[in-house]
Amino acid sequence: MEKQINVKRVVVIGPESTGKSTLCEKLAQYFNTTFVPEYAREYLLTHGTNYTKDDLLIIAKNQVESEDTIIHSIERTQSADKLANSSAVFIDTDLYVMKVWSEFVFNSCDNYILNGIATRKYDLYLLCLPDLPWVKDSLREYPDQVTRQRLYQYYKDALIHQSTPWVEISGDYDTRLEKAIAAVNQLF
Repeated sequence: MEKQINVKRVVVIGPESTGKSTLCEKLAQYFNTTFVPEYAREYLLTHGTNYTKDDLLIIAKNQVESEDTIIHSIERTQSADKLANSSAVFIDTDLYVMKVWSEFVFNSCDNYILNGIATRKYDLYLLCLPDLPWVKDSLREYPDQVTRQRLYQYYKDALIHQSTPWVEISGDYDTRLEKAIAAVNQLF
């Protein structure tokens, strides 16, 4: 009998500077697995922050490719490990993030992103609230709390109108991690 491979896909989304990358790293450490980093960060560090709508499409495609590569690697490892029957991968942003940025910055969204949202399947979304202090870095654009809250509402609206379970993640970094671990544990 062929072993069933079950990789739970957990996406962490939310506005800038809400601890998404840190949370993905900490969850991957806790669950002894890996995470998919945010491709936009790599792209913008290489190409600069004066991005276009076409750049967002390139970022979206590479984010999906990175995600698929890491998930297939986990599945191969699981199929070789006779004891493992489930695992998780933590995904730092997904196509919903690309949709929000496309619409927020350019007032439109490419069909590739919209179609990807409709067809890609996940097990859980962790939505980070903008209740952490803003941490400035060269890639972040919207430090004011009003805009951060508005972007948070866009993410929340997107999650309300889809079928994958989601949990709001708030509080300091330790509290966020505790809430996220509890939510992920519900998957297993």
